[in-house]
Amino acid sequence: MTNFERLEQASELDPEHFRSMLESMICLEDMEERASAVLSPEVWDFVAGGAGREVTLRANRAALDRVRLVPRVLSDVSQCRTETKLLARPTSMPVAVAPMAYQRLLCPEGELATARAAGDEGIVFVASMLSSRSIEEIVSSGATTWLQLYWLRDRGLVLDLVKRAEAAGCRALVLTVDVPHMGRRLRDIRSGFVLPPHVTAANLPEQASARARSEGVAGSAVMAHTAESFDPSLCWADVGWLRDQTSLPIVLKGVLHPDDAATAADEGIDAIVVSNHGGRQLDGAVSSIAALPAVRDAVGDRCELLLDSGVRCGTDVLKAIALGASGVLLGRPLMWGLAVGGQAGVARALKLLRTELEDAMTLSGARDVETARLLNTVMAPAEEGWR
Repeated sequence: MTNFERLEQASELDPEHFRSMLESMICLEDMEERASAVLSPEVWDFVAGGAGREVTLRANRAALDRVRLVPRVLSDVSQCRTETKLLARPTSMPVAVAPMAYQRLLCPEGELATARAAGDEGIVFVASMLSSRSIEEIVSSGATTWLQLYWLRDRGLVLDLVKRAEAAGCRALVLTVDVPHMGRRLRDIRSGFVLPPHVTAANLPEQASARARSEGVAGSAVMAHTAESFDPSLCWADVGWLRDQTSLPIVLKGVLHPDDAATAADEGIDAIVVSNHGGRQLDGAVSSIAALPAVRDAVGDRCELLLDSGVRCGTDVLKAIALGASGVLLGRPLMWGLAVGGQAGVARALKLLRTELEDAMTLSGARDVETARLLNTVMAPAEEGWR
C-alpha cells in the first residue's frame, strides 16, 4: 500500500481512529517514529538524510541540546503570548514553515496540505521553488506565503518565478545561497533516488524537472537535475540584480559566517536565515545555533534573523529567540506530520510545537516574545557565565 492509499484509508474510512492516532502523539519525536514506519525506505531517507557522514546533521541537535536557558522568576506569566512579527507582519508564533521540496512524496495534497495547516495556525509558509504544487495553488490556500528561490542557470526563468510570485500575492522572496550544487547525500545516492511519475517540480517547465524522474541515472536523479539547473556562479552582484527586479522583501537563507551576514545587512537585505540546510550541504559545517550569536553581533538591528536546522521542540524555538533570532523555520517535523496525517498531521505538529513553546516560555518567566529575547543562556557542560 502506498502512503497515498494509507492516508486516504485512515482519514476517510475510520475518522475516529485517525483522530485518536494523531492525538496519541504527544511530541514531535512520536511523529518521527511513526513517519519512519509508514514511508518507503528511499522516501524516508530523502526526508531524513544529510550530506556525507551526516556529521552536521547530528551536530545541529547536539548544539541545541547544549544550550541551557536561565529562567527568571516572579515575572507574572499568568498570560503567555507567543504572537510576534516577521518582516513586519503579524504571526501567531515565531515560527514559519521551512521550504521543503516535493511534498507530494508524502501526501496526495502535498504543499497544499502543509500550507493550509500553516494558514490555520497563522504562520508563514515558505514555498520551495521545487514545490510539487504551483505557487498560485499554494497562495490560494490562504496562508501567508514567501517563495524560496534557487539560483538557476536560466536567469529568465528566475525572473519569471519572481513575477509569478508577485502576481500571486507572495509576501517575500527567500534566496537560498548555500547550494552552488547539491551536497553529496549518500543515502539518496545509494538508493538511486528518483521522483515517482506523479511528483514534479510544478513551478518549472516540464523539461526542467524531468531529469529528477529519470530512471537509469547513476546515483540520485534529483542530484543530477540540480547539477544541470543550478548556477554555482551566484555572487553578490546577482543578489543586487534580484533586488532591482522586485519590491518584495528579500531573505537570504544559508548564511553562517558573520562577515557574510554583515555584507547582507550592508546590501539592504531584509532578513537572514542562519542555516546549514539541515545538514544537507557541507558536512562538517558549524551548527546553526552555534553560528547565531556571532551573526547577531555582526548585523545588530539592521535586518531580521531567522534560524533553521535541528529545531525539534518548542524549547528549541525559545533558545533561538534568546540567542538573537526573530524566529525559526521548521522543516522535517512538519514532513513527519504530513506523512502521518496529511493536513491534520501538520496541524497536530504545529499544535504540539505551540504547546511546548508556551510551556517553555511560562517556565522561563517570559510572558511574551520580547521578554524571551532578554533571557540569558549558558552552554553545557560549563554552566557559568552569561552568553
